[in-house]
Amino acid sequence: MTALAERHARWMRRALEVARTAVARGDVPVGAILLDRDGVEIAVGHNEREFDLDPTAHAEIVAIRRAAARLGTSHLDGCTLVVTLEPCTMCAGAITLARLGTVVFGAWEPKTGAVGSLWDVLRDRRLNHRPEVYAGVLADECGALLRDFFRTPPPNLA
Repeated sequence: MTALAERHARWMRRALEVARTAVARGDVPVGAILLDRDGVEIAVGHNEREFDLDPTAHAEIVAIRRAAARLGTSHLDGCTLVVTLEPCTMCAGAITLARLGTVVFGAWEPKTGAVGSLWDVLRDRRLNHRPEVYAGVLADECGALLRDFFRTPPPNLA
């Protein structure tokens, strides 16, 4: 395993920790961490859709909002987003608008994925910003967490 792959796996394990905290709040276990250009964690987010009754409260959006507030800017140039599930179109749009430098994701999302599954928003040449993408990092672990959750979802999601 290369040094880059090891770093991505380490970061994804941290995102999986964050994802597990969503379950206690009755939400789907998707977790995200946002790192600055030096690889220092500056924000985390997990799904908060059900808890906040906010359809936009995906893990990626929560982490991006927190990072922007912490840094005092909406431009997160050079930052890296690590998320346990392939981003949807809403999140891919937010990633582009935030000008994130890199996206690392775990499990593929064949129903709503917008970074290669259904669409490939982040690599669309018509956009003015395209982050580097690393897909499928610890995909089996990330997918297993979701599959296990949906075997016996909480009543609010059943």
